[in-house]
Amino acid sequence: MADPEPAARPAPDTNADPAPGPRSGSGSGSGSGSNKGPDTDTGAGSDAGSGPPSGPGPLTVPSMSAGPDFVLRPWEMSDLPLIREAARDPYIPLITTVPAPYSDQAAEAFVREQWERAATGTGYPFAIVRSRDRRPVGAIGLWLRDLPEGRASIGYWMVASGRGLGVARAALRTVTGWALRDLGIPRLQLFVEPWNAASARIAEDVGYRREGLLRGWQQVGDERRDMAVYALLNSDGPGDGRAVATD
Repeated sequence: MADPEPAARPAPDTNADPAPGPRSGSGSGSGSGSNKGPDTDTGAGSDAGSGPPSGPGPLTVPSMSAGPDFVLRPWEMSDLPLIREAARDPYIPLITTVPAPYSDQAAEAFVREQWERAATGTGYPFAIVRSRDRRPVGAIGLWLRDLPEGRASIGYWMVASGRGLGVARAALRTVTGWALRDLGIPRLQLFVEPWNAASARIAEDVGYRREGLLRGWQQVGDERRDMAVYALLNSDGPGDGRAVATD
């Protein structure tokens, strides 16, 4: 996995930095325990298609097709089974804010945190969902805390039942194309532990280039870990088609 959450940690077989998601939409209550999911507008609020968001402020998390088999959408309270599975993974809770041990109360708080992240302009958190049965299998986020400097980061994680299917690659390609082309972000970066060859391969397949090793970059569990940094510039071009928004 790649560094999945802002100022957080990276996850296995996923290369994302899922930012806390907004209530995604004007009608969903992120802080009130509402079980409504965020809306599925195809744009990033008023900024969609017109350059990156100009600063902290509410963001609308869009729904996007990630190829023929998967969809990226805002987090919903119906995603608790995904959080339960992720909480059992030996690595995901170490590098994300996924609660472990699992409880429904903690999982609901996790979903509300994603809504709040979007509501405060921290970034765009997505659940990765299988199209045929609407089952969520992972998460990916585009984090904007460094946007004033012209860069953003991506992080993702996948549960065991979603690995080996090309899901992470499709999700990363979709978010990358959207961020570079539709939002016009100059630089995207992600962070991968040196041992995580699967995540490194996914990043390179999408067009990211390894730029170096950051020693002791991040706290993972009870120790500081090195991270390899991968980046893709808007001027490089992601080498794939535009993300397709869905309604």
